Amino acid sequence: MKMLTMKRFFKVSAVALAAGFAWQAQAADDAQLIKQGEYLSRLGDCMACHSLPNKPAYSGGLAIESDLGTIYSTNITPDKKHGIGNYSEQQFSDAVRKGVLPDGSHLYPAMPYPDYAKISDEDMHALYTYFMKGVQPSAEQPPETDLSFPFNQRWGMMFWNWVFTTDTPFKPIGGASAEVNRGAYIVESLGHCGSCHTPRGLGMNEKALDSGEDKFLSGGSLNHWDVPSLRGLPRWTEQEIVDYLQTGRNDKAAVGGEMTSVVEHSSSHMTEADLKAVAAYLKFLGGNPALPARNEKAAQATEAKLTAAKNLSEGERLYLDNCGACHFVSGKGAPGIFPELDQATIVNADDPTGLIHTVLAGAQQPSTAKAPSTLAMPGFAARLSDEEVAALTTFIRQGWSNHAEAVTKEQVADVRKSLHHKE
Repeated sequence: MKMLTMKRFFKVSAVALAAGFAWQAQAADDAQLIKQGEYLSRLGDCMACHSLPNKPAYSGGLAIESDLGTIYSTNITPDKKHGIGNYSEQQFSDAVRKGVLPDGSHLYPAMPYPDYAKISDEDMHALYTYFMKGVQPSAEQPPETDLSFPFNQRWGMMFWNWVFTTDTPFKPIGGASAEVNRGAYIVESLGHCGSCHTPRGLGMNEKALDSGEDKFLSGGSLNHWDVPSLRGLPRWTEQEIVDYLQTGRNDKAAVGGEMTSVVEHSSSHMTEADLKAVAAYLKFLGGNPALPARNEKAAQATEAKLTAAKNLSEGERLYLDNCGACHFVSGKGAPGIFPELDQATIVNADDPTGLIHTVLAGAQQPSTAKAPSTLAMPGFAARLSDEEVAALTTFIRQGWSNHAEAVTKEQVADVRKSLHHKE
C-alpha cells in the first residue's frame, strides 16, 4: 500500500513537473512573440492612427480626414467590450488583411488593409499575440464614424474590395538581393507606403499595390499636399534615406506633414538592418526622373542679390527678414538641422499647399532615439498677410534653381482657412 502511494506521488510529481516545463516554454514563446509583435506593430504604424495623446495606447479616437468625411480610428486594445478582446486569430487576420469585421461589416480603406493583405501568416500570428497579451485593455469608446449617404452604406465596400484589392501574398522580386526583398516586404505590406505615395484612381483606390507596376510609389496627393515619388530618390543616397526615416532629417531635408507622425511612431523604431533594406529597395526601384541639375548660374545670382540686399523684391525682402537666418542666402540651409530650399521637393511641388502650410503653421521635427533634440520652425500666420506669404513662397519657388509656378494670395487664404478649421 505504501509502495503504491509513493508511485502515485512520483507520477503526479512528474506530471506536475512536465506541466511546469510546458508552461515555462509557452511563456517564453509568448514573450518572444509579444516582442516580435510589438516591433511589427511599429512597422505597421498602428500607434499613430489608433492612439491619442494622454489616452491609453491603441484606444482609438483619431479623426482621419478623408474625401468621404471624418473617419475615427477604433479601439484595438484587448478590451472585450470596446476593443478586440473577443476576436479569434482568424477574425483578427480578416480585419487586418481584408477589412472585414467579425460581424461581417466592412472597414473603410483609411485602414490600409489593401497593403496589409501582404502580411505573412507568421507576422500576423505575432501581431495577434502582441495585441491580445502585450497591450493593456482600455474601456475607451472612440466616436462612431458616421459618414453621409451613400458612404455610410458599408456593405458597398464588398464591391470596392472585389475590384480594387487582392489576396495575393507578397511575392519576392526575382533576381533581387535578400536585402532588397526584405525592404520590399516592409514597404509593400506593413509599411503601407503606397497608401500615401501611390496615385489614386477615381474610386480612391491605390493604382498599384506592388513594384510590378510603374505607378507604385510614383507620388500622390494627401489633403492637397503633393506626396513625392519614392522611386529611386535620385537626389538622396541610401544613407540619407536611412537618416531621414531614423531621425526625421538628413543633409537635404526635414520631415513635415503626415511623415512627422510616421517617423515618430514607426520608422525611428526600426532596426538599422530594416532601414537599410527599405533604402536599398527604394533605390532599386528607379524610374523617378531627377529634378533638373542645379543651375549654378541662377543659384549664384539669387545668392549674390540676397547678399547685397539691394533693389529687393517683396518676396526677397521677406525671405531675408524671416527665413535667411536658418536657410541662408544660398538656400542650402544647415545639413542635418535646417533643410535645403534649393531643389527641395516640397518647394517645387505642382501644388504649393505643403509649402504654404509650413510657412503659416510652422513645423517641428520629432524627438527620436538617434536625434533626441526637437527642432522647430515657427509659423508665420500671425505675422504675414496672405499677400506677403504669396510673395515669399513665390520667391522661394522661383529662386536659386527652383522652377515652380507663382503662388496666389487666394491659395494662401484657402490654406489659412483650413488651419482655422482644425483649431
